[in-house]
Amino acid sequence: MKNILKSIERGIVKGAIWVYCKVVYRFELVGKENIPKEGPVIICGNHRSFLDPPLMEVTTGRYTRFLAKEELTKNKFLAYLGYVFDAILVKRDSKEVMALKESLKTLKNGDCLALFPEGTRNGLAKGEKVKDGAAFFAVRSGAPVVPCGIKGGEKGNRKVTITYGKPLDFSQYKGSKDKEVLDKVTEEIMSNIIELTK
Repeated sequence: MKNILKSIERGIVKGAIWVYCKVVYRFELVGKENIPKEGPVIICGNHRSFLDPPLMEVTTGRYTRFLAKEELTKNKFLAYLGYVFDAILVKRDSKEVMALKESLKTLKNGDCLALFPEGTRNGLAKGEKVKDGAAFFAVRSGAPVVPCGIKGGEKGNRKVTITYGKPLDFSQYKGSKDKEVLDKVTEEIMSNIIELTK
């Protein structure tokens, strides 16, 4: 019963976010057909603002779980969104085993896992090193990676465009623990994301 009520609550919140983004940001969705309708998939996007996770959440068309920083829970509204959308909380700069296990379990269950390789908002612009978490999950699970580019929404350009690219297949590396492989996969994912933000 609790799960049914939460599903209803999730649907209501998704609808509210959709309307808010449509009215305030006139958002446009491109490439939704690139997201597989079933089976495990990892969605990786660029991270610019607090709007990015909810925007991806309402546009994938699937049950999607986000990897999010634990600090998120300090803000009541963001903590609520984390609860409604079953976010997987990660302690920053920590290889948290529980978060890794929960993420892999999400993929094993055939669901969507969403994350931002930059690790923080505007990570690339700040010169932060891109995290290899997405590559790790892709190589470990064999799940395809769908790159996502979000642009617009700044002052002077309120309109937001969210674009999903074609799935990237890294299954030939499945099970590899080679750091060079992870770096190569990370680089390919990020270059695809950057291309979609142009």
